[in-house]
Amino acid sequence: MTKILILYYSRNGTTEKMANQIARGVESIEKTEAVLRTVPEISTVCEQTEEPIPKSGAPYATLEDLKSCDGLALGSPTHFGNMAGALKHFIDNTTEIWFPGTLSGKPAGVFTSTGSMHTGHESTLLSMMLPLMHHGMLIMSIPSNEIALKETSTGGTPYGPSHLSSAGHNLSADEKAICRALGCRLAKTASALKRTQ
Repeated sequence: MTKILILYYSRNGTTEKMANQIARGVESIEKTEAVLRTVPEISTVCEQTEEPIPKSGAPYATLEDLKSCDGLALGSPTHFGNMAGALKHFIDNTTEIWFPGTLSGKPAGVFTSTGSMHTGHESTLLSMMLPLMHHGMLIMSIPSNEIALKETSTGGTPYGPSHLSSAGHNLSADEKAICRALGCRLAKTASALKRTQ
């Protein structure tokens, strides 16, 4: 089986909805599995501790999840044009797998949810790509021949899926299609790369 890790942080549930759509795209490809993981909240005052299992949603991510994946989708709400601190905190603690190049050569994509059109969804997507490039991952985009990308009047960019929550917390049909397209593309690419190893 080819495993695609969908690692996200979601405060209000919209980014989680996107993660679930990406998972649908991943699992539309034969012999691929979507593994959903999230990260805990962080405290602005001191290190916050959480129970090992969240009250709801996906389990918390571990370095082992990253080590065992064949591809990665990384998602976060937009916080001032950047990824959320909780996700950044997790990524900042991946040095152990950066040194040996554990993620090098694996495909990755990014996705985000934002409050309105001009709050930095594209800069957030780009900011999430940077640590993935440092890990040597192969960045996957949404190609221009994806019909939903051409027709969307809500979220969606060539850099990755996005959602504009100013239009409501439900994803539009185009946003869902773009999420599934990323999942499908990651799964196909990871499966092809795995066959060559």
